[in-house]
Amino acid sequence: MSFDAWLLYAAAVLVLTLTPGPAVLMCVTNGVNHGARLTLASALGSITAVLGIMACSAVGLGAVLAASETLFHAIKWAGAAYLIYIGITTFRSSASSFDVPDQARSAGTVRALYVQGLLVGASNPKALLFFTAFFPQFIDPLAPRMPQFLAMGATFVAFELTCLMVYATFAARLAPWLRERGRARLFNRVSGATFIGAGFLLATIRRASTP
Repeated sequence: MSFDAWLLYAAAVLVLTLTPGPAVLMCVTNGVNHGARLTLASALGSITAVLGIMACSAVGLGAVLAASETLFHAIKWAGAAYLIYIGITTFRSSASSFDVPDQARSAGTVRALYVQGLLVGASNPKALLFFTAFFPQFIDPLAPRMPQFLAMGATFVAFELTCLMVYATFAARLAPWLRERGRARLFNRVSGATFIGAGFLLATIRRASTP
C-alpha cells in the first residue's frame, strides 16, 4: 500500500467516522448522562465490534453475509430491535438531571456501557459488507496483504476512537447547560426518538443484490 493510497484511504475514513451514526449518538447520549470518562467504555465496546467486523471481512465472511439473505436479515432485525430498545428506554427515562451518582462509576456500569457499545457497533450488517467492499480498493495485490490490512485497520480504529471521544467530550461539556430544569428530560426524549428512528432506518436496509 503506497503512501498516496493510504492518504486517500485516511481521507475516506475521516469522512466516514465524522458522519453521525448510532455509535456517535450513543457516545453523545452517554457523554451527557455519564461524562466523557465513562463513555470511553462505550467507545471501546464499539471499537471491539469494528475489529471483529474487520477480522470477519479479512477471512471472507463478508462474502458469506452478502450471499446469505437469511443471515443478513437475521442480523439486520436483531440490530434494529436493539436500537429501538435503547431508544424506548432512553425516551422513557424519568431522569431530570445529568448529575452522575457515585454508584454509576462502579465496574458494573463500566461493563454495561462496554457491552452497550459492543452491541451497537455490531448491530449493522452493512458494516461487514462495507469493509468487504471498501478495503480491497486500497490493497496493492502485488504486496503482502496482512501488513496492509493491519495498517488500514489501525488507521480506522484511531480515527473512530478519536471521533467518538470528541463527540462524547463535547456532549459532556454541554451537560451543565442541560442541567437546567426540564432539559435533561427533553434531551432524553430527543435522543430516544433518534435511536428509534435509527432502528427503523436500519430495518429498511436491503441486501445488495449479487450477480
